[in-house]
Amino acid sequence: MERSPHLAIEACLDIGRRLIAQGGFRYPEDNADVFRVLAEYGVVPPELLPNLIRMARFRNLIVHDYARLDDALVYGILKKQLGDFDAFARAVVEYLRRSRSNG
Repeated sequence: MERSPHLAIEACLDIGRRLIAQGGFRYPEDNADVFRVLAEYGVVPPELLPNLIRMARFRNLIVHDYARLDDALVYGILKKQLGDFDAFARAVVEYLRRSRSNG
């Protein structure tokens, strides 16, 4: 059950790292910092940042501390937080549109 959100979070992190590299933004210190950097450079809105940081922490829990993973937590994310992935995607698309029109 946790595999789908894990893969979705990894995809967001990969996209974020690619945008950081292409934009010449500062190098992120860790996964949560990928999202902080994106917020600093106006890729994602500041109000989305806390949810994205929670995504990165959840990813770390899945990967590094699997024994502590709680099915209720995963279920809650699947029921309540999926919109964060859509919000991230919209923010990236909007950033790319702005970049294309300015560049």
